[in-house]
Amino acid sequence: MPRRMILRDRTAVVTGAASGIGRAIAISLARRGCHLALADINEPQLAETARLAAAPNLRITCHGLDVADRKAVACFPSVVMAAHGRVDILVNNAGVALGGTFEQVGEADFDWLFEINFWGVVRMTRAFLPHLRASDDARLVNLSSVYGLVSPPGQTAYSASKFAVRGFSQSLRFELKDSKIGVTVVHPGGVATAIARNARVPKGLMSVEEEEQRRSAAEKLLRMLPEMAGEVIVQGIERRKARVIVGTDAKIISLIERVAPVSYLKILAQFGPRR
Repeated sequence: MPRRMILRDRTAVVTGAASGIGRAIAISLARRGCHLALADINEPQLAETARLAAAPNLRITCHGLDVADRKAVACFPSVVMAAHGRVDILVNNAGVALGGTFEQVGEADFDWLFEINFWGVVRMTRAFLPHLRASDDARLVNLSSVYGLVSPPGQTAYSASKFAVRGFSQSLRFELKDSKIGVTVVHPGGVATAIARNARVPKGLMSVEEEEQRRSAAEKLLRMLPEMAGEVIVQGIERRKARVIVGTDAKIISLIERVAPVSYLKILAQFGPRR
């Protein structure tokens, strides 16, 4: 097996591909000659991703898919195989955000987030693993977050889901070590996507004005262009990296967490709200 993964003429499934990091990953893969099966619930924006990624001799298909839908995920591999005949890379990127402390977030909202952020990853992996095994060189790529490295207050549900993705990916990597399937877990920092704008907030938690102020403040922390993040992630796939940390902010946070795994929030607080 070559040291670097050759992406040309491979086929990748990318979830959450209608915008943000998912779209950027798709475009970076396409630039390397990788065929794409793009999935998202937003089909008009998914079509735009396909248009942006299009290149001669490249097969790109679009699929409306809710990764929280158990039956739809179970049926999805047969659709992809009918269109492409093979799958070499699975990128589990689809995800949502949910603000609020544990006591503020109700069980229904907590479950909603886990169905997408964690169970979506698990079900997609289970559905496509037999097809990845059939490849002579395969890669499973799961998107965690910088909040899969640290757990700030007010992010109980989101952080729990991203730590779950991290733990699942790491254990699965060891289980698959003697196979041709490599596993990469990705921890993006502040990437300028719509995740903060689209984050769910428990009803009645704050006024419309306060909610807008908090969304705007969160968006200011998202500075890295999605295109840069997508390129970093795809380079990590090529290099067969087990872990990809995206962004200077995420790298700093990762280092501080390693040095001070219990008291890292005190240290991070010294950087102030700008960081």
